[in-house]
Amino acid sequence: MIAYAQNGAAPEATQSMITLVVMLVAFAAIFYFLLIRPQRRRQKEHRDLLGSLKRGDRVVTAGGIMGTIEEMSDDSVVLVVEEGKLRLSKGSIVDKVRK
Repeated sequence: MIAYAQNGAAPEATQSMITLVVMLVAFAAIFYFLLIRPQRRRQKEHRDLLGSLKRGDRVVTAGGIMGTIEEMSDDSVVLVVEEGKLRLSKGSIVDKVRK
């Protein structure tokens, strides 16, 4: 029977595995704090904005149309603009015009 001596490769493999795991955790944390968290904050702010809308508010849509809310339903709004009225999706409103 032939016996072979173990070389010191096992600790190096373990060290490289630990380094890999630490790097993956670091990338996940960076990804979360730079991309996911700010996007969730913006979504929450937009949800709050849509929840606070009421008749008579002046708003701006994603297309840049400014108007005053005349009617509201669960998923749409009717805006009064200079040339008439427009029915738009409630989600297309991006901001209130502050006086």
